[in-house]
Amino acid sequence: MRKRMDRTAPSSAIDTPFSAPPARRSHSPPDALIDQRRYRRIWYFFLRVLVQAAWWDGLFTLPLLNWMRPAPLPRWQSVARRYREIATQMGGVLIKLGQFLSTRVDLLPPEITQELAGLQDEVAPAAPEAVVAVVAEAFGSPMDQVFRHFDPTPIGAASLAQAHRAILPDGREVILKVLRPGIHVLVETDLKVMGRVCRWLRIFQFVRQRMDLDVLLDEFTRTTRCELDLTQERLNLQRFADAFAADGHVYVPEVFEAFSRPSVLTLENVAYIKISNISGLQAAGIEPAAVAERLYDTYMHQIFVTNFVHVDPHPGNLFVRPLPTAAEAENGRSGFAPGEAIPFAPERPFQLVFVDFGMTAEISERLKAAMRMVAIGISTQDTRKVIEAYIVAGALRPGTDLRRLEEAHQEWLQKIWGLRMGKIQETAFRELRYFMREYRDLIVGTAFQLQADMLFIGRAIGILAGLATSIDPDFDPWSKTLPYAKRFAMEEFSGEWQGLWEEVFMLGRQLWRIPAQLDQVLTRAKQGALTVQVSLSPETRQAIRRIDMSVRRFAWMVLTAGLMVAGVNLHIAEKNPPLGIVLMAMAGVTFLWGVGRK
Repeated sequence: MRKRMDRTAPSSAIDTPFSAPPARRSHSPPDALIDQRRYRRIWYFFLRVLVQAAWWDGLFTLPLLNWMRPAPLPRWQSVARRYREIATQMGGVLIKLGQFLSTRVDLLPPEITQELAGLQDEVAPAAPEAVVAVVAEAFGSPMDQVFRHFDPTPIGAASLAQAHRAILPDGREVILKVLRPGIHVLVETDLKVMGRVCRWLRIFQFVRQRMDLDVLLDEFTRTTRCELDLTQERLNLQRFADAFAADGHVYVPEVFEAFSRPSVLTLENVAYIKISNISGLQAAGIEPAAVAERLYDTYMHQIFVTNFVHVDPHPGNLFVRPLPTAAEAENGRSGFAPGEAIPFAPERPFQLVFVDFGMTAEISERLKAAMRMVAIGISTQDTRKVIEAYIVAGALRPGTDLRRLEEAHQEWLQKIWGLRMGKIQETAFRELRYFMREYRDLIVGTAFQLQADMLFIGRAIGILAGLATSIDPDFDPWSKTLPYAKRFAMEEFSGEWQGLWEEVFMLGRQLWRIPAQLDQVLTRAKQGALTVQVSLSPETRQAIRRIDMSVRRFAWMVLTAGLMVAGVNLHIAEKNPPLGIVLMAMAGVTFLWGVGRK
């Protein structure tokens, strides 16, 4: 097996007819114009979705109107279909969002994820001559002077770049990852639309209380723009390879640095078996269950040990590399070439292959501590530990009913504890209506606030959960999480033991002060100056707030429904159509005001 420590081919080892790679450039926003036509089309789509959601999932949930509300699933399935069509046609950041949603089979109904699943492979490739122009511009030389051969037919087309086969001057076959022509304009246009959508979402208090949209948008913008510099991706790949250099179960493609530029990345060809190709895995003798287990374990190692995470684990970025069995190795077989037919062998060894390191995340110490607490809390079924982790991570804002939140987590954990991945999904859909009814006040009122690092790690975990479910619905996540949780618990106990003498000293100081403090209390009591302050408990204050919100919500619904019904009647009866239109408009304004106040 090739040595893994040095993953880049040195420039001096290859005779190149072009200049050396330029110095790494900064990630400042590119000076790109906005495609106004694209901007208007994307904005119109999102505006239409927002209006439809406000109309059918807001206004028509009110009394007297909810009986006219159509079933939501077919409607959202239609939205997912339209989104898939527009994302496939326009590419850019829209593809990345659709890819993320298509893997959330643990949260979204299969009817919706299936509509979006085609976004993994349906991205239309750019014209070959345009790609050749990008490569020639990057190297400052014609294509045929840089590579011996270039295949104009792409082997993969992603949202920001596409991959082509090529042959180096020394005869080695490689894969070129080339940024799409004009991708900077597309990305800047999409980011501007997202900024406008965020400004609209900030109108709603419910959204403002839960996330700082400005911070999230800034972080997403920075990360997306970093993906447009393949030099940064090369550095991310190198760091990931170094972290798993001693792990024979993980494989990272070799980078040919001398043939790489900010818009072109030249890599070893590692297009083995796609991780979602279940039949291909089984034909080679690789058990999908073993693949799911290794994938989960690798991500646990990234999150809790290396703290550097590949946050885009969709099926297009993960391959399985078959390895020769002991008998095949004795017969002189050293490996298999990508695309080669793999003979069946029971329990064939394999490696996980990671590609596309444009999106990575480094876990902060704060989030690392919180995630360790979550792992301990879930594995020991200690929901109080989980709530403490939320506080450490800064995910809960002041005023949250912690007791009620702990109660909901306890009940949810009892329902999913010990279930396989596929059963967790089934249980989630089956129990969703109950939890929405039983904990509606908690779901609506809890002030969660998402932060940038939490969002990207959560995205990776969400994609991983969906991918593991599709590979092996019977995969047991608990057995893989428990060893980490036990280790964290032992480390935590060790830390507490080291600080025990300090706590004993502090306790002694407090005990020494008690007699003097007790004497002060008795003296004030004799003088008649002792006062007792009484206040409502947090639970009582929360109950009063819920009652007040319910009354306000009921009045808002009655007012909105009354204006809407009166306006419709006047307009249909043609007694006073202008007044009817005015009343319906007032109903719409009242509804939006109420939603913004929620």
